Amino acid sequence: MGVQEITSYEEYQEIINSGKPVVIDFWATWCGPCKAISPVLEQLSDEEDFAGIEFYKVDVDDQEQISQEVGIRAVCITSVVFLVFGCDPLFCLQMPTFALFKDGNKIKDVVGADPEKLKNLINEANEFAGGEEEKEEEEEEEE
Repeated sequence: MGVQEITSYEEYQEIINSGKPVVIDFWATWCGPCKAISPVLEQLSDEEDFAGIEFYKVDVDDQEQISQEVGIRAVCITSVVFLVFGCDPLFCLQMPTFALFKDGNKIKDVVGADPEKLKNLINEANEFAGGEEEKEEEEEEEE
């Protein structure tokens, strides 16, 4: 399936309330770490093991209503203070954020471009996907 872009608040509502586990990447075009981890998410979304999960992305600048509802605050600070302490002069807080949704509820989120944490979140989403399949198989057996 790959990673699909969410382009409206209505689409977002429909997706998170679909009953399937959904992982959403909240990113921005100006965010370097967002761009760096994007290929990792793409690769994971194409793995057969994660076929029961839907993957999406939301540009926080284009979809402010969604970002506000989820609590994503993309803040970039350019400051001499960061230069003095040896930090990157463009310091982004809460970007990227990956959120797991199920039945309209945010279950968990991961902040930052950490491939291991992202994979752990997707593995957690996969547990929800596996639980659905097992439940459907049990219901079929009962009939």
